[in-house]
This record gives sequence, C-alpha cells and structure tokens, in this order.
Amino acid sequence: MLFDLAGYAFLTAFFVLFAGLPAAGAIPAAMLTAPPDRHKVMRLRFVVVGLLVSIAGVLLMGLGAWLGREDSRYGAIEFLGMLLISLIGAGLLVAGLGPLPSWLLQLSGPYMERLPLPLRLAARDLAHRRGRAVLAITLTMMATAFGIALTVIAVGVTTQSRAEYSPQARPGTLLIRSTALYEQQPFSAADANTVRAAIEQELPGVPIAQSERPSGESWYFDARAENVEIPEEAVYWDYAIGNEKLLRYLTGDQSTPYDESMAVVITSAEVKVDSVELFYEINENDETATTRTVPAVITRTAGTHMETIFIPSKIVQDLGYQLQPNELIVDPTLRRVTVQEQERLDDRLDDAVAETYVERGFEASTWWMPVVAVALLIALACTLATGFGKAANARQARVLRRAGNGSATAFRWFCAFRAGLSTLYGTVLGAVAGCPAGMLLLWPLTVRITWEEPVRVPFETPWPAIVAVVVGLPLLAATLGAILAREQSSR
Repeated sequence: MLFDLAGYAFLTAFFVLFAGLPAAGAIPAAMLTAPPDRHKVMRLRFVVVGLLVSIAGVLLMGLGAWLGREDSRYGAIEFLGMLLISLIGAGLLVAGLGPLPSWLLQLSGPYMERLPLPLRLAARDLAHRRGRAVLAITLTMMATAFGIALTVIAVGVTTQSRAEYSPQARPGTLLIRSTALYEQQPFSAADANTVRAAIEQELPGVPIAQSERPSGESWYFDARAENVEIPEEAVYWDYAIGNEKLLRYLTGDQSTPYDESMAVVITSAEVKVDSVELFYEINENDETATTRTVPAVITRTAGTHMETIFIPSKIVQDLGYQLQPNELIVDPTLRRVTVQEQERLDDRLDDAVAETYVERGFEASTWWMPVVAVALLIALACTLATGFGKAANARQARVLRRAGNGSATAFRWFCAFRAGLSTLYGTVLGAVAGCPAGMLLLWPLTVRITWEEPVRVPFETPWPAIVAVVVGLPLLAATLGAILAREQSSR
C-alpha cells in the first residue's frame, strides 16, 4: 500500500520525536561522557542520570498507554494528546541511553582480555578510538531502536486492522458504486446505463447483478423477519432489493430458486421463517408506517457477512416505490476479475460517476518495511564507519601479523570482530529501547476514534524479527568488516 495522509503525518511525528529528540540528547551525551583517554574511567553519575531520563520516558509512555487502555471512543484531541505524550516519552527513553555505549566499552574491557587475540585487540581498538566508536554505537542504537519500534507498531496495528476488517462482498466480487457527493447515493438511470456499458465492453458476456434501493424521493422502508437477527458485520444489514441475479449472488448458489412474489431470508441461524414484515411510508403525511406481510423462505448464506433479507424488486415496486440502481455486481461464481481487468475498467469509467472495488480480503500495509530497511542499513553503515578496515595503530598490525604467521587472516578476524562487536552493542541497546517503545506506543495508536471500530485484540510482538535483527545485524557487520579489511595503520 502507498502512504496515505495519516501515514505521512504519523511517520513525520514519529521521526521528529523518536529520532530528532534522541539526536539532540543522546549524541551530545554520548560524546561528552566518553573519556578522551581509554585508560580513564567514565563517571558513573552520567549513566545514572541517563537512566533516570530513560525511566522518565518509559513512565510517560506508560501514561499514554494507560490513558488509551479503555475500549471506549476517544475524541481527536484526546488521541493526539496521548500520542504526543507517548512519542515524547519514546524520545526521552532513547536519549537517556546516550551514556551507555561508553560505559559498555569500559565495562566489557576487562572481560575481553581472556578472549582470543583478534577479539581482544578489537575491543582494545574500540576503546582506543573511544569517541569515534561511541558515536557510531549511539547512531546504531538510535537507528535500530527506530526500526524495531516501527516494526512492533506496524505488526500490532496490522493485527488490530485485520480484526477490524469487514468484507464488503463475497471474495472475488467486483462492485461498482456511485461516487456521488453523498455517501451511498444510488446511480441515476443514465449513469447506471453508462457503467453497465463499460462493464460489458471490458467483460463481454458477463452477467451483471444489481442491488437497488428506493429513490431519494421515497420515504421510510424496512423489512424484518421474526427470530432473525442480522449480524452487524453484514454487508446488507437490513435488506437487499434486486432480481434473481442478486439473490444467487447473495447465496453463492446459482441454483437458488427465485419467486418474484416471495422474500428470502438468507441466514446461518437454525430458525423457521414463513413470512417477512415490510414497513413502509409512501406519502409525506403518513404518521405511522404501513405494515405488509409477504411470504418468505429460508436459504443458507455464503458467509456471515452476506446474511440479509432479500426482497424481490417487484414487491417493492408494487408498494408504490421508485427504485434506483445502488450497486452493479459481477458474481465471482461466474467470473473472477483480475487486477488488470479492474484497472482497465477504471480507465473506462469517469471517476466522478463510479468507483470500482474488488473484494480480495484483508491486505496488510507494507509501507513501513522500506522505512525499517533503510533504518537498519543506516545502523549497519554507522558501525562499519568505525574503522573502515584499518587497525588503530601500527603496533596492533604487527601483533596480528605475528599471530597469523604473516598472513592476513588474523587481521581480517580482527576487523570482523571489531565491526561485529560495535554493531552488537548498538543493536542490543536499540532493542532495549525499541521494544518497550513500540509496545507502549501501540496503545494510543489503536484507540477507538469512531463508533464502528471493535474492541482491541491481543497484540502480536514480532519476537523472531527482533531476534533476527539483534543477531543478524552484528553477523552481517562482521562479515562485511572482514571483506572490507585493509591492513593500513592510522599512524
């Protein structure tokens, strides 16, 4: 799917507050807390202050999640307020982790001394160029946190959207509706003929079903059957008016019998129905609706969302109503419309007259995937920029040559370990920030702002994807570090 206006607005706010705020806080904090000499010890109070800032950010996000926890409807201002609080909290969470890269380099130093020589020298090299390494790790952390948080949010929102999705037709159905100014406005007779001609030109020989509705000049009309309750997710909630083609489309069975004087209750419920009550008003001065009983039969539905009461057009016309085409339908039992055919039909139709829709089920949005991919590529590039394949000094290069008996293998292992270790620090910190940020931001992002939306469903956290990033990115960095290794001293 392409970006829509809401997607652009959210992504802009998410980037500004989740990337801009950490950039203004995490990068200066990381550089100021990194000792110029690797032998100097970093002051622990910087770490404590940073963690307090991160905790404050988590509390703000928790507040936003708590405010949006109810399954009730929220206004637009409430929604924006909760989202702003949560996004600021996410920015503070990442910004507060700024001192941690330098602290991790210092903390892991003594433990690295017991490891193989290339890994030990890689850790020393990162500590030697502390300022540059800390900056690279911090940028990696920010980019990884952004990518993981956006992934968690996108997967959770997709889960909610899938639960909220309600089919508008049977799978594979082509619907053509009016694009008149008012919602659900029926076609005029001329427009219906134009649309029908376009369908026949693009899909020759295909039967076209048609649902109808009383014209705008008509008054109240309704149909009810005793002991039958139409589900809220049904496409035609109260009734559907049409001919035999519409009836067979609704049931999904071309052999369904049709009688123009008999209503059909299409339901999955185990009930007995032999009549349907019609409630109608023909004249403007009618004070109460007139009731008429028509015979009815029951038939099985093609799906829960297709349950309705089918009323033949002749019955409604005999009551004095003028009917207008509401939808033109190509039954998928008779013809499955391809994407290319739909596009060609769109080209034939005037956008001001009609719009086409093919029911293809829920289609998850994928706009966020390229954004996450770019963020992870930035994270990878930041860590690879630490040394560009060079050793920190000539002494390390000589030690590595002696360890490898003059071959370049030991030096390549050194470059691989350095790139992988730097990336590992950044991705772990990014996951620590991105996971809670994404999980807590989901609550304000999935609040109900319309009456129709159902309650929340349990969110799915993409743990396999998160683990793949935390493990795979350092391995990829290590591989590229070895490939790009250049034995060249910086002195």
